[in-house]
Amino acid sequence: MSPFLTTRRAFLGSSSAAMGQLALASLMGNEASAAASQSLMRNFAPKAKRVICLFQSGGPSHVDLFDGKPSLYTNHGKDLPPSVRGDQRVTGMTSGQSSFPVVKPLADGKPCGPSGVWISDLLPYTQKIAGEICVIRSMHTEAINHDPAITLANTGSMQLGNASAGAWISYGLGTDNSNLPAFMVLVSQGTGKNPGQPIFSRLWGSGYLPSQHQGVLLRAGADPVLYLENPNGIEREHRRAQLDSLAQMNQVFGEQTGDAETFARIQQYEMAFRMQASVPDLTDLSDESTETFELYGKESRKPGTYAANCLLARRLAERGVRFIQLFHRGWDQHIAIAKQLPAQCRDTDQPSAALIMDLKRRGLLDDTLVIWGAEFGRTVYSQGAIGSPTAGRDHHGRCFSVWLAGGGIKAGVVHGETDDFAWNITKDPVHLRDLHATMLNQLGLNHDRFVFPYRGLDQKLVGVEPAKVVKQILV
Repeated sequence: MSPFLTTRRAFLGSSSAAMGQLALASLMGNEASAAASQSLMRNFAPKAKRVICLFQSGGPSHVDLFDGKPSLYTNHGKDLPPSVRGDQRVTGMTSGQSSFPVVKPLADGKPCGPSGVWISDLLPYTQKIAGEICVIRSMHTEAINHDPAITLANTGSMQLGNASAGAWISYGLGTDNSNLPAFMVLVSQGTGKNPGQPIFSRLWGSGYLPSQHQGVLLRAGADPVLYLENPNGIEREHRRAQLDSLAQMNQVFGEQTGDAETFARIQQYEMAFRMQASVPDLTDLSDESTETFELYGKESRKPGTYAANCLLARRLAERGVRFIQLFHRGWDQHIAIAKQLPAQCRDTDQPSAALIMDLKRRGLLDDTLVIWGAEFGRTVYSQGAIGSPTAGRDHHGRCFSVWLAGGGIKAGVVHGETDDFAWNITKDPVHLRDLHATMLNQLGLNHDRFVFPYRGLDQKLVGVEPAKVVKQILV
């Protein structure tokens, strides 16, 4: 009898053929794991090799940025008609208001790109790349508060404990660079609001997937990845010897217990060792030209800013990282939106556009899918007295805007339509799970077949409700 006890989870897991295949692949290393996953879930050629998600946490106002309507100017100050508002839920922050006055966009905008999509003058750099992006105006979600909404946007469910999108991609495809994780995360704080909504590590967690697929946070400063450096007095060759001994013990334990997390631990130790050499090279921007810094803006020289993180995102893409996620806080503008929104746009507009241009000039945009978006949009009506410097806009999930570029997405187009008040969708609705399905499709993964058995269910990034690939926006 084995001296080690077999866990209940390991025993049940060993009875599943699919889990057995994945566990065997885990023993064989990252490339074999990816190959095994692909054989189960891929049945067509991918258009994209990687994803860069520019997540604008808090909910940018689609009304002010991408969906300005002439009717908003003519109806400015008038109450939003009850026939338009319908029975839409609103948050407790505005549900008690006696009136819901329509507020026109904070700045003028203009038709941009081949499709003539309206983009605010608050985003002059995004206006210039309108020919490279696809704006989806008809995104929607049933969540109206931040935590469930941002959890849904990043994990496919409003419930806690699910795997993040990046973890799913790592699980399915692995990485093109054995010296860096498949999934890396960067976080920045905007000037649009301080501190903004919190960002939790579970948003890049692995959930029920093997833990080596969770995202690795890349921080600003001298210690980009926590606990990566060796303690004082420990040289690299000493660490190598320690890891070899530890791997032998974990290998024996894993084989005798069938515990997949033990094998994941071996891989994580090895990845950390390799990252000791790869991360300093990644974060050293001394080889970037003055022209590149000027492209991303002066803030790109300041570690931890959104601009610097966009530049790092390009460097991560060059190095084969599969899923790169930037979280930028500060878009939750319930108050003082007239001051906060322009500031937030100054943080993000030039770097976001620069990333697209930089990827394109380096030949990376064609096989990199870039997604700019958030958990929901903002209301067309004012939160607070209209015209007050403290006024803002409340949450709105019934329709909002995102944009995509590269990775087999049609360039210079707009998809979906909303009504004259940017309140309801009138054509081509796209749910967040449809966005996830489309992302998987571009990576060569079938969203219905891309599953992981857990608690008696075939878990999916898109969840249990129907999801569709938005084929109209694909090349």
